[in-house]
Amino acid sequence: MCGITGFWNPSRKNEREMRFVLDGMLDVLDHRGPDERGSRLYVDQGLALGHTRLSIVGLDHGHQPIEAEGGDYAITVNGELYGYKRIRTELACESLECSGKSDSAVALPLYLKHGLSFVERLRGEFAIVLYDHREQRLVLVRDRFGIKPLYYAMNDGGIAWGSEVKSILKHPDVPPKLCPKAAIHQMMQVMVPGSTAFEGVNALLPGHMLIVQRDGDRLIAKQTRWWDLEFPTSHESNPNPDEYVAGVKERLIDAVATRLEADVPVGCYLSGGIDSCSILGLATTLQQSPVKAFTIAFDSDAYDESNIAKLMAERTGAEQELLRLTEKELYGPAFERATWHAERTFYNTLAVAKWHMSRRVRACNYKAVVTGEGSDELFGGYPFFKQDWLGRDDDGGGIFAGAILAEEDLQHPDWMDLCGFTPSWIQPWMLTLKRVRPLLSQELQDLLVEYDPVGEVARAIDADQVRGRHRLDISQYTWSKTMLEGQILTWGGDRMDMANSMEARPAFLDHHVAEYAVQIPPEIRIRDGVEKWVLREAMVNVLPRELYERKKFAFMAPPAHTDPVKRQAIQEMISHWMTPERVSKLGVFDGDKLNQFIDDAWNETDGTIARRNDIVMNHALQLHLLHGQYVEGLPLPVVD
Repeated sequence: MCGITGFWNPSRKNEREMRFVLDGMLDVLDHRGPDERGSRLYVDQGLALGHTRLSIVGLDHGHQPIEAEGGDYAITVNGELYGYKRIRTELACESLECSGKSDSAVALPLYLKHGLSFVERLRGEFAIVLYDHREQRLVLVRDRFGIKPLYYAMNDGGIAWGSEVKSILKHPDVPPKLCPKAAIHQMMQVMVPGSTAFEGVNALLPGHMLIVQRDGDRLIAKQTRWWDLEFPTSHESNPNPDEYVAGVKERLIDAVATRLEADVPVGCYLSGGIDSCSILGLATTLQQSPVKAFTIAFDSDAYDESNIAKLMAERTGAEQELLRLTEKELYGPAFERATWHAERTFYNTLAVAKWHMSRRVRACNYKAVVTGEGSDELFGGYPFFKQDWLGRDDDGGGIFAGAILAEEDLQHPDWMDLCGFTPSWIQPWMLTLKRVRPLLSQELQDLLVEYDPVGEVARAIDADQVRGRHRLDISQYTWSKTMLEGQILTWGGDRMDMANSMEARPAFLDHHVAEYAVQIPPEIRIRDGVEKWVLREAMVNVLPRELYERKKFAFMAPPAHTDPVKRQAIQEMISHWMTPERVSKLGVFDGDKLNQFIDDAWNETDGTIARRNDIVMNHALQLHLLHGQYVEGLPLPVVD
């Protein structure tokens, strides 16, 4: 697990200048790779490759960039490539040598053998930048689900890239500027796939590669898809549930076993949910020694599931590390640091909690954990998936209402055209946008006359992968193309984990598991109204009975409105960061309307509306934080 960055500016060939720029881009990625730093300059090309390393596999043999054939080929890799020992052996039998014994070392020989199709032979979570000097070609690759981040900015001068946006913003051709359209998308929580909070900076789409070809002093780029989560146009009739239960069990065992391989100890994240408990149960059986399990506990019974996690830890004999978090940890300096690492706003302080958890993991001398992300996406775990197929439950959404479920049914023409219905997962964010609109500055009000953010997200989805599919498949696919990558795997995943030099390995997002899961008929994914039924049955002998029978729980941190102490903590941050001068400088909000909204929000008694107000306040606060941190260059606070 590492950080990668670099640039290609064909008309700039001053070695001293190139080194100075690359060093600045690497400096802000130290947290991703504190163990080692490497670089390679092609001065005659104006091209620089940089790498910061977190050593997990091949501790003494993983220096990057990796080169071949006298430097005609060079590669940097961020992530984990599983099955590398078998690949290395197969390559050796064909007289293709790997440079070193780390997992990353197999990527370049595979490219030399298979060309651009080499990526299809990789298993794991990865982002790759490869330079082919003979072809005058640069290739940026991102894994199937976007578990590992990779961003780029391209203009007339060339291209800059990085594992995090902050490294690209250190390049002199990419000034830090927040994008007004992206600000609106952040306020409604849903980003357009491929976009970021900053003007001119793009995210490479999951399962895609960007091929950059030199043409004189110009660079020509083309983004192409090499993998997708492809649901079938029809499912098996009268399926045998036992067959699918066995298939899930077999593939998940293999995925967890694969992710336990490392040259350092590997632990597990453990919430009280089916997903992480399944991972821990399997890891316990696969490991020779007790597994270290890391759990977050909140000071609110409505949002805390640590009691179930404790039960699972006791059942498996895991060594549990329990981290209890209150308003002191969820707001203030940690909130500010989490925002800087996220590089975008987040609706709930779960991101801050994840930052604290990765910090605790490293304090316990662990660099890697296996996690449960992706299970809900593949097996229909979220309540909005069930709602799209089977209709609304009678409970009104509970604490999901306002944050995960809308309290009313909404439609949008672009989503109706794409899907035949408006997915339930985007409806609460449509209501959030409705709440935000009156608070925006006149400039953004004018922008929204011609720009439809909800429709823009729909237009970013490949219609060919949606039309003709089952409603459940459509709901799962559209969520996975937007919120999985843009939320769960970024500010809820990699960005908070790697903030403290810690690698997360989501076993459910192994592509062998995923490609099997999409073939499972909907009535087996959700059976008799029970979400993730097939996974529950596959793990029935692993999970405690209390968890096996339990409905989906909301893994969120308690919102500020639930506690007067938390309310005071966020109000102090709002008073500091959202002064009239700062609000005016950012230019996103009408200051008077925003202040009135905040005053009214603290008096709201309807729980659903109060949760939505909390979301709006978080996003508004963080937009001002991002402007201060990245545009104004204000220093980050120290966290005790």
